[in-house]
Amino acid sequence: MNVVILQPSYIPWRGYFDQIRRADLFIFYDDVQYDKHGWRNRNQIKTAQGKQWLTIPVHSKGVTEGIPIREVRIDWSRPWAANHLKALTYAYTRTPFFASHVPWLDSVYGRRDEFLADFTIWSTVEITRRLGNSHTQFLRSSEIPGINGQKTDRLIQILQHVGASHYISGPSAREYVEDDKFTNAGISMEYMEYNYPEYPQLYPPYDPYVTILDLMFMTGEEARKYME
Repeated sequence: MNVVILQPSYIPWRGYFDQIRRADLFIFYDDVQYDKHGWRNRNQIKTAQGKQWLTIPVHSKGVTEGIPIREVRIDWSRPWAANHLKALTYAYTRTPFFASHVPWLDSVYGRRDEFLADFTIWSTVEITRRLGNSHTQFLRSSEIPGINGQKTDRLIQILQHVGASHYISGPSAREYVEDDKFTNAGISMEYMEYNYPEYPQLYPPYDPYVTILDLMFMTGEEARKYME
């Protein structure tokens, strides 16, 4: 069984969804420490003025320091959901397939999740299904009992618990993952190589690292072909 373990992120780029596509089981790594300046609560879109950040505000001021991702709360005192929907509409209303996604976008930004991970995990699964992937199953690491290791040992404990035979990792993990421990555990592994074809974008120059929504709005049902 092919397994991927990744932290939940907000409307991630296509490489994230390619890893989901390759997995039989995708595990949201939601019980590790929240990284304040990472991709957990933000991503980028393309606009006529260049790239723009969309950031979900969270309760901070020391509250997020050292706590797991699953405990981070969304700050609903600001109208971020309406602002994000407005920004997406303004940037992508002229794309070929934006209109077909409008009802779904309304449902996404009409949610009122208390916790960041609840919102980002739900929306990621929704995007996965809209991309035509119905085979990948999902699980949260926080739902797995008895996991108490650190770093590579922790990953292996999770993989052994779910019966994984093959682990698919992002390339940046080469810096800290101890490959020999996977071999000793009888789990094969591979590192992703992100080498995707270009697709049409409204605002040059081409940028492959923006949110998956850019690809979906531009290519519709053809989006998954640009992830292979």
